Amino acid sequence: MHHDCSSPIVHRDISSKNVLLDFDYEAHVSNFGIAKLLKQGSSNWTSLAGTYEYVAPELAYTMQVTEKCDVYSFGVLALEVIKGNHPGDFIYSALSPSTNILLKDALDQCLQPPTGQVRDELIKIVTIATACLHANPQSRPTMLMISRWLSSSIVQIPTTVSLGQLVWA
Repeated sequence: MHHDCSSPIVHRDISSKNVLLDFDYEAHVSNFGIAKLLKQGSSNWTSLAGTYEYVAPELAYTMQVTEKCDVYSFGVLALEVIKGNHPGDFIYSALSPSTNILLKDALDQCLQPPTGQVRDELIKIVTIATACLHANPQSRPTMLMISRWLSSSIVQIPTTVSLGQLVWA
């Protein structure tokens, strides 16, 4: 949507209610009713749209939509999947660069603590998700970067997009 279209499309409502699973449990983004084509060289002002808990802070304050608004929403959604519910206050602690993020606080408390490769994959996903929540939109990764990181066995997020240190405890 952001990289392979001649005019990038910003969904503006990436949230759990707009992700559908097919018979093979593959996720698909739905509800493009409020999506917006971005015009290159334009300011792309908009009215506030989307699900409140997933809206990037800069969109709420400036009403200027960019691809990074969807990146923020993706980060919230990824944490929601890992936690088993909306991450709420966890987002605010993740936004502080001086904070150590405890992996156990990012996980669904109803499940047994993960070990081995599952733990390593969860650390990768939480690391990527928190990078998506960076307060500065320009410091957030692109969806292309996120896709490549998720496909890779190792994630090396540049220091310009990483946040607090993720700690297993």
